[in-house]
Amino acid sequence: MDHQKILVLRLSAVGDVIRTLPAVKAIKTSIPTTSITWITEEPSKALIESQPEIDEVILFPRQRWSEGMRSSKRFWKTIGEIREFIQSLRRKNFDVALDFHGILKSGLLSFLSRSPKRIGFDRRSSREGNFLFSNIKVKLPRKRISRFERNFYLLKGLGLEIPFRNYPLHIPREDREYVETFFKGISTSLKHPSIAIHPGTSPKTTYKRWFPERYAQLADRLVQERNATILFTWGPGELDWVKTIQQRMKEPSILGPHTFTLTQLAEVFRRCDLYIGGDTGPMHIASLMGLPVVVIYGPTDPVMNEPFGPHQKVIKNVGCNPCRDRSCKDLKCLKEITVEDVFKATKEVISITH
Repeated sequence: MDHQKILVLRLSAVGDVIRTLPAVKAIKTSIPTTSITWITEEPSKALIESQPEIDEVILFPRQRWSEGMRSSKRFWKTIGEIREFIQSLRRKNFDVALDFHGILKSGLLSFLSRSPKRIGFDRRSSREGNFLFSNIKVKLPRKRISRFERNFYLLKGLGLEIPFRNYPLHIPREDREYVETFFKGISTSLKHPSIAIHPGTSPKTTYKRWFPERYAQLADRLVQERNATILFTWGPGELDWVKTIQQRMKEPSILGPHTFTLTQLAEVFRRCDLYIGGDTGPMHIASLMGLPVVVIYGPTDPVMNEPFGPHQKVIKNVGCNPCRDRSCKDLKCLKEITVEDVFKATKEVISITH
């Protein structure tokens, strides 16, 4: 594998890209002479570029091309862009294509790159006929495993037996300094344990959000009974949601800084003692930074979406979960999870780690 040029395919979503990073970092750590190029979509581009193990990031402009293909004015221009993209990919002469995504788009990109070794998952573990584009197919175990572990399995296609362990995110100096300025400003009110609570989710996955009044009650109990500092973190479109929770609290809490990058958010988590939140990308970021996490699982699979490191899962089996019904209005799986359930899990993590 020395001096091999590897193409990594994991286009989206941000949470899945985060869970692919440790496996890709493991390649570079094991074989430093490899060159790694990663194709991804816009939301994950800055994060991947910030990691020193990745030599090059290629943007896959899915949204722009989708719009262009539907426009009579831009159709042929888009076709030209796609042709140039493929030709540029081929000129790079990759030795290996590693398809972590396992869908039609990623399979086509792997095949069109003309990499002599195209490594992907077998028919049972991929979708949309993706397995047809791979000439080395990796078989996963029958038992359910986390996406972190699934990605490490793909490295077997390279002939690598790398132990399944954490490879933390690299935080650029400017992001460390930005977050340091914030924490200096709150140093007088910061007590331990300091607990980061991230109650939001992406706009497309609001069905995974626990309820604001319960987050408020939980935060109050942690302040009253554990003398904790509560720091609320938030992402795009989540600020009003967090402020609603703070307004319902009886005890004081701290509003986290406006983070402009995922690595800034990671640095905020690194400076805390514990993380509480739902099954989201930020939860996985916190776990990669070595933070113990308490995860509130509603409709999502607690095995497939398991974090790295010390954690407690809070989930109630209500008969219909896990599921992917984004239109569900009942949310019984989340309603069944009480403040006491999450408080108990948090106490257990604190007692283990402190």
